[in-house]
Amino acid sequence: MNTFGWPQAMRIISLLFVTALIVLPLSATVMGGFKTPGDLTTNPFGLPRVWHPEFYAQILTDQSFWQYLWNSLYISVLTALLTLLIGSMAAFVFSQIRFAGSEFIFAYILTGLMFPFAAAIIPLFIKVRDLGLLDTPWGVIWPQVAYGLAFSILLFRTFFDQLPKELFEAARVDGCGYTRFFFMFTLPLSMPIIATVATFVFVGSWNNYLLPLIMLNGREGYTWTLGMLQFRGEYIVEWNKILAFVTLSLAPAIVFFLAAQKYIVAGLTGGAVKG
Repeated sequence: MNTFGWPQAMRIISLLFVTALIVLPLSATVMGGFKTPGDLTTNPFGLPRVWHPEFYAQILTDQSFWQYLWNSLYISVLTALLTLLIGSMAAFVFSQIRFAGSEFIFAYILTGLMFPFAAAIIPLFIKVRDLGLLDTPWGVIWPQVAYGLAFSILLFRTFFDQLPKELFEAARVDGCGYTRFFFMFTLPLSMPIIATVATFVFVGSWNNYLLPLIMLNGREGYTWTLGMLQFRGEYIVEWNKILAFVTLSLAPAIVFFLAAQKYIVAGLTGGAVKG
């Protein structure tokens, strides 16, 4: 019979503390969208004294809000798809094919995890400008793909290394080459890690602020992270509308993350131990 002791109590307290760190800021953001600026200043974390749903209604009826969401969705989906395709193919090569310098190249790619994104923003801006991609969605997509490859290749290779080698040997006996084996066998067996990488890349791209700020100049191409700047003027900041805007904009990413949660756990733990 299990007894409830201090280890279990400390575990519950730790989980409640972590949950509070996540839930309280989110609830304050949601509630802040229903408050007036004065109520938000005097009562930032409590329930609204008077509920004002018209702030949310104004944003939902604004055509620019949906344009910002569409721009973010377009950039995030393409970033995720390209990262999945390129990252999985590169990881398959490192996992299944042994060639001279493969470990050195793999280690060199992983060094990309050591450098912060902001460290290369100036040379990145110059390169994007020289390629003629400035103020276009591709000026944001390709840099995000490049910076997401190291993380995705690491996860994909760890997962691919756990796939049974006998499966590929049997496929080679039947005349199946690397390309056919990758698309017909490896990818269908890798749905957990695909969902994991796709979720991290999509959410990271959806919430990216610095890169769109540098690469996009025209308001018609703004993502939602730049769109909320319309509520910040020279002399006044409408924080209640900014919080409502952020709440509505984060909803798709949260729903996407919750829907893929079980696949994320399966993908992260799939290569943790060898069966």
